[in-house]
Amino acid sequence: MKLSGILLIAIMMAVAAATTSCRDELCDNHFPSLAVSLSWEHEWERDYGMNHSASWDTSLYGFEYGALRPEKPEWVNCIHYSTDGSSYESFLKEDAGNVALDKEQEGQQVLLYNGDTEFLVLEDMASFTDARATPTTRTRNTGEYLNTQHPGLSTTNPPDILYSAFVDNIKGAGPHTQITFPVTMQPLVFTYLIRYEFEYGIHHVSQARGALGGMAESVYLRDGHTSDKATIILYDCDVKDYGCEARVRSFGVPSFSDEYYGRGDDSRAIADRPFTLNLELLLTNGTTLEFNYNISNQIANQPKGGVITISGIRVDDEQNKVGESAGAFDVDLSGWGNIEHDLPFDVNNGEDVKSDKQTDNNK
Repeated sequence: MKLSGILLIAIMMAVAAATTSCRDELCDNHFPSLAVSLSWEHEWERDYGMNHSASWDTSLYGFEYGALRPEKPEWVNCIHYSTDGSSYESFLKEDAGNVALDKEQEGQQVLLYNGDTEFLVLEDMASFTDARATPTTRTRNTGEYLNTQHPGLSTTNPPDILYSAFVDNIKGAGPHTQITFPVTMQPLVFTYLIRYEFEYGIHHVSQARGALGGMAESVYLRDGHTSDKATIILYDCDVKDYGCEARVRSFGVPSFSDEYYGRGDDSRAIADRPFTLNLELLLTNGTTLEFNYNISNQIANQPKGGVITISGIRVDDEQNKVGESAGAFDVDLSGWGNIEHDLPFDVNNGEDVKSDKQTDNNK
């Protein structure tokens, strides 16, 4: 028999076997799979009574409410947790993908989260109950007020945008079975629009930066609850005509079980905790000023993002009278408060503000 005839017979036998039966050792796709379709909840804050979305003043803020919504991430990490305690990782596109399952085993879990992060550290990912995210560290001298209000707390960068979803207790399925499962990716990181409104003297300000103290240091990916441990988030500000502004990302307040993840919120997590806001200014003559505020009243109704407003800030002409403009400066230079950036590895109203503590280190 010629070689071509032998090849033809072999091909015919392989086709017949493929169409009539399936053997584990010959099948490349014998196990069941989870066909995931992803939708995204693009929210930058959770409403706990402030109703920002309905009362948003575009003329005041200079942009639409929706402008603060995070964008859809580029791709998704998926960790499959087997019933024997092992886990393995796969990757999905931003809208859908298939996840391999263990054959005929009930009680499997799948954790999904976006992987395009830079300023986040993912910890204890081998356990879906302990898997959590923490921002990368960022250090600088935070001053006496913050150190007194938040003794021993770490200082961090604002976290990257992070979404997650958890699929629990997946039913067992036989060979070649595909389970269709829609999943909603929910945000774990929220934005605080921070507005420092000047009564006078914004023209004296060259650059500005701030700190938000008392926020959660980490968030658990399974259900969105935050750790008990707090941190101080350091950030830079934009100098505007009205004052200084920052969009600061955060996990929200510590020890908080988010009702938007099907858990009851815990207002006791906010009570008796200090939440503070700092503003550091570099004036055009090289002078630095520091202002500090207790913002616990504003955070109470905004545990997961919102708008924080400080008003009545003044920089008098006398504070900037010596010399000419010092010009632009690099916020990483040691002359500006000894900032050191660690590289990523891996508002209510004016009445509340008037009672807040304010310090000026130039006096």
